[in-house]
Amino acid sequence: MQEATIVTNSPVGQRLESVAECTPVSYLMFNKQKMHLVEKLTIGRSSDCELVIDNKLVSRFHASIQKIKDAYFLKDEGSTNGTLLNGQKIDSAKFYKLAPGDKITIGAETLVMN
Repeated sequence: MQEATIVTNSPVGQRLESVAECTPVSYLMFNKQKMHLVEKLTIGRSSDCELVIDNKLVSRFHASIQKIKDAYFLKDEGSTNGTLLNGQKIDSAKFYKLAPGDKITIGAETLVMN
């Protein structure tokens, strides 16, 4: 399996390569459980998601965390109620680099990056 999830010669890949240099995160805390990160983690209400949050405020496919190079990035997948990163609503058209201690709020649940 190839490590990169976005072609590095694309404009997005080139931009993300420049911001991917920091202390990487390795897992996500949810309901006091440690969840190890993989290439792409989908979050939502659907049973097809890797991380299922059973809450009416959560869209079926709400957000995703994707590994790009050696860093993880959060993306809202066009959810109805939005996704918060450290208390700020994120734009569904952008990827947001995650760092240890970042708090992701989806519906009534808060996930912490470590």
